[in-house]
Amino acid sequence: MNKVEFEDKLKQFVKTLQEHVSLENGDWSVKGFIDYYQNIYTISADTKIVSKILEIHLFPHILKFANDNGFKVVLATHQNYYPDISLVYAEDDTIRFAVDIKTTYRKPNMPNKCNGFTLGSHGEYFVNRSSSKNIQFPYKTYSAHYCLGIIYDRADSFTLDETRIYDLKDLQAITSVIGNFQFFVSEKWKLASDRSGSGNTANIGSIDYIPDILTGNGPFSNLGEEWFDEYWMNYKKIIVPDSDGTKKISNLVDFVRYKKGDLSLIVKRKKVKK
Repeated sequence: MNKVEFEDKLKQFVKTLQEHVSLENGDWSVKGFIDYYQNIYTISADTKIVSKILEIHLFPHILKFANDNGFKVVLATHQNYYPDISLVYAEDDTIRFAVDIKTTYRKPNMPNKCNGFTLGSHGEYFVNRSSSKNIQFPYKTYSAHYCLGIIYDRADSFTLDETRIYDLKDLQAITSVIGNFQFFVSEKWKLASDRSGSGNTANIGSIDYIPDILTGNGPFSNLGEEWFDEYWMNYKKIIVPDSDGTKKISNLVDFVRYKKGDLSLIVKRKKVKK
């Protein structure tokens, strides 16, 4: 199976996920967790908790997608390993696709903007593509790298009561902590921004304008994947003269200018007002 065939199948699959996680009104069908005594505890709106439960909720469907299309699922063997899921073609195990599950929420009063997400490290395994450090298989052995993403609304904090314990008969009265899902799939380089995704770690940041996320229209999308690779391999490593002496290149405009590329191919970041 080639990359074009795989991507088409993955995009068709993602269109079906809405029905598996949401109710008719768009709310998340997961209401809480239950103990042996049938007490139901509400879920925290913490993004890490929501993200992990969404992954668990979707995993049986991802597993079915893999089986239906002749892939074996290899999960990351360590918590900080990339990617979340490696899909390995059963007929030829040299054909591998990286799939990272990414979740993010819409910003209040800014329906076209989300909180963004990270797209993996630009450190050792990204630079040395034969490395096995913090990655399931060496980076270069994947045919492509995809994000399977979920954008959602968070419930108003005033409607949530994380201290309350519910009975099973009260299930429908429990407020869903998230809802109004949008699913997307894209190669990660098309979603990448030119900024780091976190302060102290070497993570690639994503764009945060939702229409561009859904269409894979990041700043590198017209330049191509090779520009994305080279930029992030050299992020803050190239030193150039500056009016104050010297500076490290940490934005795409400076990098393309340094490489004498076509600045008009950079997709500009969208500014969204409240």
